[in-house]
Amino acid sequence: MRKKSIHTYVIMFGVIITATILTWIIPAGNFTRIFDNNLGRELILADSFKYVQATPVSLWGMFVDIFNGFVESADISFFLLFAYGYVNILLESKALEAFVNYLLVKMRGRDTMIISIFIILFAICGSTLGMYEEVLGFVPIFMAISIALGYDKLVGGSIVILGSGVGFAAATINPFSIGLASNIANIPLMEPKVFIFRICAFVLFIAVTILYVLKYAHGIKSNLTNGIEQNKDHTLNVNSIQNNIHKLEIKQILSLASFLLIIVFIGVGVIYYDFYLSEIAAIFFISMFITGFINKISINDICEKFINSSKEMMFTVLIIGFGRAIQVIITEGNIIDTIINYLSHLLLQLPKEIAGVAMLIIQNILCFFVPSGSGQAVVSIPILAPVADLLGLSRNIAILTYQFGNGFGYLFWPIGAATICGVMKIGIDQWYKYFLKLYCYFIIIQIILIMLAVVMNI
Repeated sequence: MRKKSIHTYVIMFGVIITATILTWIIPAGNFTRIFDNNLGRELILADSFKYVQATPVSLWGMFVDIFNGFVESADISFFLLFAYGYVNILLESKALEAFVNYLLVKMRGRDTMIISIFIILFAICGSTLGMYEEVLGFVPIFMAISIALGYDKLVGGSIVILGSGVGFAAATINPFSIGLASNIANIPLMEPKVFIFRICAFVLFIAVTILYVLKYAHGIKSNLTNGIEQNKDHTLNVNSIQNNIHKLEIKQILSLASFLLIIVFIGVGVIYYDFYLSEIAAIFFISMFITGFINKISINDICEKFINSSKEMMFTVLIIGFGRAIQVIITEGNIIDTIINYLSHLLLQLPKEIAGVAMLIIQNILCFFVPSGSGQAVVSIPILAPVADLLGLSRNIAILTYQFGNGFGYLFWPIGAATICGVMKIGIDQWYKYFLKLYCYFIIIQIILIMLAVVMNI
């Protein structure tokens, strides 16, 4: 008999309790922050740390902060409701099923190419445009394609999440992470030597990701019970697709064309008009009705389908809210700055050959407390960039450790993992069982790359 796994909500609640206890153990402290008009953000002043009156979170406060976490995560939660509303209509149109049918006929036996190409495309979006949350709406589409190809939904989810997530971590010109960090550190973003190093790191990380996903995919191709994700909720019926080969209908072609236009609109909006969740959600919401009308679905039925898709997303919304509650608790407890202060002082005791790796470890740990890419940049770089100077390291080392620590750490720590599990509708234990080995590979590669960067003095 298969052992029943611990419910994801139980695990998340355990992390929330741990975060609450830490607010009673770790002294409260704050750095002085000033607003930088050029960056439009608050920055930490180095050497300005001071202890303040403790503000531990009580048992009652913990439950209040769980609610506050749901409130603060409303933007991403409602974004996903809108995105899934569109995806549900697209799936109802059978356009995706017909397209997968076409792929199976034209690329029969070349599943490896399909998986690899899309991972690379999403990785480029993450590495250059900083797109991660913006592409989460495409996860169910690729899970459906993955299932139709005979895999489980972890493979399809990995195409989007690991593609964009690893690309974000191994950023080459991402303005929202390394661009911001470079501005804070007052160094150029596009130094030739550093840019080439980042490209090589990007290629290495993506190659490892593709090989890892393909190995898992090929292992479950013949028998889905070999996979970690045992849910048999197949969005697309593989046998139906393989046994009903036909040409795409006009309405299906129009539905797919609208899907491609969405990708274009999102890309243009993000690059030129600073689109984020609200604007992208509006695109998905409008597209839900357009795709419905193309397929002659009445407006009443579209609304009913939107309600049903929202019901299916409740697991996701709840887990994201629990994840954000962790951040609310440690922020209210004023322990984030204390942790940063402790870690920065530890670095000054180390030789520079080891300090680079120590910075990497610090940034990975810091991501647990400050999961936001921009948030971690404005919190850590003002401290670690001057520390790098004192250690005789290039400030680029500090930025490399930041981008690796934040990007890969977000995929691992509970706050980021909660969102991933919510979107893919899997347990957090299943995600860790699948991702932990790959994360260990990433840690090893990060350490090697940082040591190499120190030797090269990039």
